Amino acid sequence: MTAIYRTTIRHARTAPVRHAFEYHSMSWLVDVADLPVLPRLLAPLAAFRAADHLEPAGAGPDTLRARVGALLAAHGLRAEGRVDALMNARALGYVFDPLTLYWCHDSADVLVAVIAEVHNTYGQRHSYVLRPDSDGHARVGKRFYVSPFHGVSGHYELDVPEPGERLAVRIVLHRDGHPPFVASMTGTRSPVTTRTLLAHTVRAPLAPLVVAARIRWQGLRLWARGVPITRRPDASKRREETVP
Repeated sequence: MTAIYRTTIRHARTAPVRHAFEYHSMSWLVDVADLPVLPRLLAPLAAFRAADHLEPAGAGPDTLRARVGALLAAHGLRAEGRVDALMNARALGYVFDPLTLYWCHDSADVLVAVIAEVHNTYGQRHSYVLRPDSDGHARVGKRFYVSPFHGVSGHYELDVPEPGERLAVRIVLHRDGHPPFVASMTGTRSPVTTRTLLAHTVRAPLAPLVVAARIRWQGLRLWARGVPITRRPDASKRREETVP
């Protein structure tokens, strides 16, 4: 089931200044109960750790599958089937994953929920538990400070259909009195082989490091153009949100 997606990520805003950009990257689709372990020579290019995602499950082994189960249980949900996650891997010991998506299924392979885990550049993370419709569409109130140019007001409209040969994720932030901010990630699927891994690594070298650097660079560009900054709230107020 493990696959690599060659992705294109786009961000666009129209106010208070018009600003849009896109870049290429790569993401992994993995089974959280069977995280890939690469051969020793390739391991520095991609490694996966439960500690990089969600919160500890408490009792029992601290695995990513257990963390997913604990989060769902906190919202009265269970996923006894497969859980597929779209994520960045660690590269040379570093990981930064702005958005990790988990498609959670029951024992009949019916989608139960989608978890959208968001990381910011301040080392914080927040998980939204979504109940998308049959088209993969969901809505959730914004509860997490991601960018100093947005604050925590408004709501998201998300399109998160399960990826197949093509990946198509779209997130729109709506705030009263503001035009929407739109982010999207599209891509094509490749099998995981030494050849495809090296090819994607050449195309998007050290993807987590580059993604973090690009986010900071775009932030500096917005700041230089006079876009107002919203103060970061107290991290202790972070909480998880579920959507019926």
